[in-house]
Amino acid sequence: MGNPSSGRGTNTVEQPMLALSHTVAMVMIALSHTDILPPGAPGYRVASLAPTLGLAMPAGRRPVALQREGMRQELHGCSRGRTLGAGDQEAGEMGLAAVPGRQAAFRQGLATAVQYAKAVGCPRIHLMAGRVPLGADQAAVAGEMETTFVENLRYAADLLAQEDMIGLVEPINNRITDPRYYLNTPHQAAAILEKVGQPNLKLQLDLFHCQIMDGNLSRNLETYFPLIGHIQIAQVPGRHEPDSPGELNFPYIFELLESLGYTGYVGCEYAPKGDTMEGLGWLRTYWESRGLQHDGTNKAAE
Repeated sequence: MGNPSSGRGTNTVEQPMLALSHTVAMVMIALSHTDILPPGAPGYRVASLAPTLGLAMPAGRRPVALQREGMRQELHGCSRGRTLGAGDQEAGEMGLAAVPGRQAAFRQGLATAVQYAKAVGCPRIHLMAGRVPLGADQAAVAGEMETTFVENLRYAADLLAQEDMIGLVEPINNRITDPRYYLNTPHQAAAILEKVGQPNLKLQLDLFHCQIMDGNLSRNLETYFPLIGHIQIAQVPGRHEPDSPGELNFPYIFELLESLGYTGYVGCEYAPKGDTMEGLGWLRTYWESRGLQHDGTNKAAE
């Protein structure tokens, strides 16, 4: 596949190939990317920065790592920490979009996130739903949280449309990762996106969370494909490299995404099991299976 810039790209190579990006905070926080990524490869020089890394700078400047490596930021998080005004992790918050009574803080944080995203040329912002308030019964507050979520997403969609940006909502599993997180399944996310009814709001589908909550990945990818604006990957249950031991068959999943015509980025949202460089063998294997060598040349051309 081509190297998309807005999630609406078109194929520019004959051999289908997924565009891969990485989450700096989890995968490559201290590496020089030119040592491992061949120039011209899909996904080359693209990063997803966690808010704590991407926002440790004035709004008008790019993060030092991106600037040094000539990289582009593809996904930005309007989610965590006091930096964005979008929640206080120390107080147990993780996003505010669905949290009743925190609408003003959400909107303030969103405005700040948009300014940072503009500064780094990032087209997507992750709008984290947040957690069920401590002491509250999830079933009892579900209706109020959904109403808050829909209202905040409509507000966000209007603001983001002014900047030609995409807002993303991500279901996070409540079985292992976050028992109190409000948004948990693709079905729930799709229903909320349908209620909001704005074309610049999309589903951020992390296959790690999806497998834990629902499994049935082939069918889920096919069903929710029209809504998907970003995909993330990690092996289950360890959340390590795609070729580490686990439940998911990533060569099959990559072929499925290619056959569906996915032109967005696939974010590597995993924690390396050991040495980061050695853990990238799966990526080299994927490139080689698509006729691309480590030096960026096409095998078929030789």
